[in-house]
Amino acid sequence: MATPSYVLTLRLKTESFQEDILNKRFEISRKMYNACLNELYKRYRTMQQSKAFQKAKKMKKGKERNAIFRELNIQFGLTEYAIHAFLTPMNQRFKGNIDSQAGQKIGTRVFNAFQKMMFGEAKKVYFKRYGEIESVEGKSNKTGIRFVNNTLIWKGLSIPVIVRKQDVYAHLALQDKVKYVRIKRAFLKGKYVYYAQLVLEGIPPQSYNSEGLKQQVGIGRVGIDIGTSTIAVCSEKQAMLKVLAPNVQTYEPVIQRIQRKMDRSKRATNPFKYNEDGTINRSNREKWVYSNRYVKLRNQYRELHRKNRMVRKQDHESLSNQLLLMGDTFFVEKMSFKGLQKRSNKTEKNKKGRFKKKKRFGRTLSNRAPSMLLSCLERKLEYNGLKLNKVNTTKVRASQYNHFDDTYTKKSLSKRWNDFGGILIQRDLYSSFLLMNMVHDKDLDKIDRDLCFKTFDVFLKLHDELISKLRKEPHTLKSMGIR
Repeated sequence: MATPSYVLTLRLKTESFQEDILNKRFEISRKMYNACLNELYKRYRTMQQSKAFQKAKKMKKGKERNAIFRELNIQFGLTEYAIHAFLTPMNQRFKGNIDSQAGQKIGTRVFNAFQKMMFGEAKKVYFKRYGEIESVEGKSNKTGIRFVNNTLIWKGLSIPVIVRKQDVYAHLALQDKVKYVRIKRAFLKGKYVYYAQLVLEGIPPQSYNSEGLKQQVGIGRVGIDIGTSTIAVCSEKQAMLKVLAPNVQTYEPVIQRIQRKMDRSKRATNPFKYNEDGTINRSNREKWVYSNRYVKLRNQYRELHRKNRMVRKQDHESLSNQLLLMGDTFFVEKMSFKGLQKRSNKTEKNKKGRFKKKKRFGRTLSNRAPSMLLSCLERKLEYNGLKLNKVNTTKVRASQYNHFDDTYTKKSLSKRWNDFGGILIQRDLYSSFLLMNMVHDKDLDKIDRDLCFKTFDVFLKLHDELISKLRKEPHTLKSMGIR
């Protein structure tokens, strides 16, 4: 039975020769990953060409068809254990650098990614380019990659782990059992730094201060209406309308300038890799040549994205803690953020006769990461024995519902306010109010209209106070409709 677990990340105090060895082992792991993926593609194509597969593909979906596919996967070696067997000679070849458990974890990682493609959850699994493997992990803390007495031990390497005296959280966490260890590297300010990620058994320790727990969980219902760049939250005592990841710095102009410089440098050092019209010559198989200037620019580019990523995560962790204080029963609509990243299929023109861009919310989702916030909240709820209730979006339609007359009305995205007989309510806040008043059953597909009437007066007071406060702030997003 799987037990709850969490991750503690600690920096390794590495020396130059140890970093060289780790880099070598990461590169070996990358080659093993690509070898496994190549073998899986071969086996999968062979299976697709078989008559049994073609016959099963034409069958109706059901248990019988699934059983045939399972048998075919076993027959053609498309199973996790078959990949482990394929890796055995490689584990022997590289046993001085990669232990068998770390090798098996590489095989499992490849197989899980490939299985998503087989089930139609992904279009393709890509091979890893040089430097793209950023982590290697073991299966237990008994052999292979181990953490013993604040030291990482792996195949002749013994690297101290930095645990600061004032880091109370780390000292409390280290009292729990270590399930297994992951070695992770990150590119920081032009060089790689290395971390030990300890997967610990149990739940994260709570930190205390003189007044009690720093992180507490409130009591009551909470409705969350999350968009691509904003979040509206309503509880029985508080209303909230915020920008997601407000501290994320948009380095777009700087990034674009760096990308142009990188492109000019690459074209100057690799003229033979381009056609006369400026496109890349795909038939040329020679290696790319990168100048020192290009490498510096690439490092700057990676550093800007790293800063954005870290600030975004910090903002989401902070906001999820605020949400926990609002209640213990959370409702949110199911959202397909991955679908919103895709380009539009429709070709449309605007009022001036120009073609509209087919791009949708890819950049906004990249900067604001709404799905990451929900993952943070869900993780912290699970630590407290709670769960995030995901509402059936197609049946509830919170953005269209009117609890006063029990009707649904479609509205354009540009309409940010609801008018209920002279009572103006911000659209996202009203949706969060409706979600707060969901019928709490297994289906989660119906709004409790009677509860809406009981709680509306309190909500309206909280709504008006919040809108008045937001109108005094110097900057609010246009999508909020405040200005």
